[in-house]
Amino acid sequence: MLAADGGPTGEADPATVSGFRLDKYLVTVGRFRQFVNAVFPPDGGTGWLPAPGAGRHDHLNGGQGLANSGNPGTFEIGWDTSWNSSVAPTAANLACQSLFDTWTSVPGSQENLPINCVNWYEAYAFCIWDGGFLPSEAEWEYAAAGGDQQREYPWGSTGPGTANQYAIYGNHYPGNSLNVAPVGTATLGVGLWGQLDMTGELWESTLDWYAPYADPCTDCADLTAASYRVIRGGAFADTASILFPAVRGNNSPPSDRGQFGGMRCARAP
Repeated sequence: MLAADGGPTGEADPATVSGFRLDKYLVTVGRFRQFVNAVFPPDGGTGWLPAPGAGRHDHLNGGQGLANSGNPGTFEIGWDTSWNSSVAPTAANLACQSLFDTWTSVPGSQENLPINCVNWYEAYAFCIWDGGFLPSEAEWEYAAAGGDQQREYPWGSTGPGTANQYAIYGNHYPGNSLNVAPVGTATLGVGLWGQLDMTGELWESTLDWYAPYADPCTDCADLTAASYRVIRGGAFADTASILFPAVRGNNSPPSDRGQFGGMRCARAP
């Protein structure tokens, strides 16, 4: 976070991350539809599922992936095939909130809205299918805060306002029951490296289980099972106080489907 003079005020939990890429946009309904067709082929053929160990940060720690801060000396294992049964992006599951889901059974006017009602397993599986992985919590915050600039908001220190220019939040966006916008609508909210909607729109899944921060964290994530996965960024109905990059969400069991949750994928540099 930034002080009134623009300097950082909160540096209690230092982290170091190696190079990575982070997608510009949240995953949309249209992008996710291609994944659904891979999992449930229209011709009835064998559906796609991640290979064992896929989705690991193979470019880190000599191919071992992220260090597990929850169990020092161990590393990221990638996809666990016991999770396969939790990848079930059916029309019924993606209609988790009746009028408050973005999925449609056939392509229509919502293809550029961010997909919601997706559980953590499907978010991770999608990113693997799309050639990437879920970002660690530290990676996500690094991008959202502009790295060592430690920005107050992803775009800087200007308040978000209510005109949907910087962030989609507070139910200020009109036009549908969700008050969620096509991705990239808040163009002035662009982060240091070009990402849009890092705060607002939908909460974003990360790889970490919710636990106290490792101090310091160097290319690490908390990968020791707990109750909740960390979500970041806030959503369309949240107040401006949630839009700071350092805000952590801690009430997202990995099986949870909700109108407020979405995802964004990361990739090797």
